Amino acid sequence: MPKVVSAGLLMYRLREQVVEVLLAHPGGPFFERRDLGAWSIPKGEVGPGEELLTAARREFAEETGLEPWGPYVSLGAVKYKNHKVVHAWAFEGDWDPAALVSNTFELEWPRRSGRMLVVPEIDRAAWFALPEAQERILPAQRRFLFDLEAVVDAAGP
Repeated sequence: MPKVVSAGLLMYRLREQVVEVLLAHPGGPFFERRDLGAWSIPKGEVGPGEELLTAARREFAEETGLEPWGPYVSLGAVKYKNHKVVHAWAFEGDWDPAALVSNTFELEWPRRSGRMLVVPEIDRAAWFALPEAQERILPAQRRFLFDLEAVVDAAGP
């Protein structure tokens, strides 16, 4: 059994025949200066007894402030080296990342300092064409981009 199961959504859009995806940059001091290989799909942990797609929709809304809409296309799941499993679905849409309103969490920083910070789960979101997205997304999540490209190609013009 995996340690943690997460679920998320990958919003995409077509701009002049170019597929762009919305990626989220994690908030907090640990990721403050990290860029390439640090971005992610908006995602989070699945609650006990919660359906995967329901969790993905909830997490997307909590992390972006935008209520997602379907239809959704499954992109399957990836397993991280730490055994965490992330399930993802894609949906087509458009949104201005400047409208981002992310939920927050409390974090002790620096560790063991007793100092608590309140930080957003994601500090920014942005649209990226697939080649740039492949550089920015967490390596374990790159497969989602390849699977999305196959889905869009199969749908045709």
